Amino acid sequence: MAAPSEAPVTRQVSGHAAPAPVPSGPESWQPLAAAVAELPVLDASGRPVPFGELFRERRAIVVFVRHFLCYICKEYVEDLAKIPKSFLQEANVTLIVIGQSSYHHIEPFCKLTGYSHEIYVDPEREIYKRLGMKRGEEIASSGQSPHVKSNILLGSIRSLWRAVTGPLFDFQGDPAQQGGTLILGPGNNIHFIHHDRNRLDHKPINSVLQLVGVQHVDFTSRPSVIHV
Repeated sequence: MAAPSEAPVTRQVSGHAAPAPVPSGPESWQPLAAAVAELPVLDASGRPVPFGELFRERRAIVVFVRHFLCYICKEYVEDLAKIPKSFLQEANVTLIVIGQSSYHHIEPFCKLTGYSHEIYVDPEREIYKRLGMKRGEEIASSGQSPHVKSNILLGSIRSLWRAVTGPLFDFQGDPAQQGGTLILGPGNNIHFIHHDRNRLDHKPINSVLQLVGVQHVDFTSRPSVIHV
């Protein structure tokens, strides 16, 4: 039986410098509830893994995406895939993507995006809820994302095409669910949390890498935005 609902984490924790390996002050971190750390995520084979195990030993950048058919999420994860594993290893940091679909969609999504870092799903969206991830689109200016390659029309058409041609016709998650980005660990410590207000409100990747001392990545060597 699921644990009683707890108030979601809603305070945004941030800093101008990389977090210390061990938190050194009350403003540098906040605890992640043990009940949330114990909730399971599923890997590509459907094996449950406690959420807290993903960052128990070292810091992790954890990116919650909206759903795997979202073209913006796809293009954001394509850029996450460009982060060299050596950059992460040098900083002793793990990169993790979490979706909210069935685990059956993990492998096709990785093949589509070229993503080879850690990835899991939270199909019941329980961790999304406990961490205060939003549902619905908040009207807010998010600026031009450096990670979105397609315009709305072309991106939406491609998402629809993937939906109707995929072996499992579903939305691969709740279309109203928004994602977010966290820096967690070692242990149940939250160093940074950003709740996406809408589909374009993800954090620029290099700004997150800077917080954990990972080298910046050049994302500019790709085609320009295609307009139709």
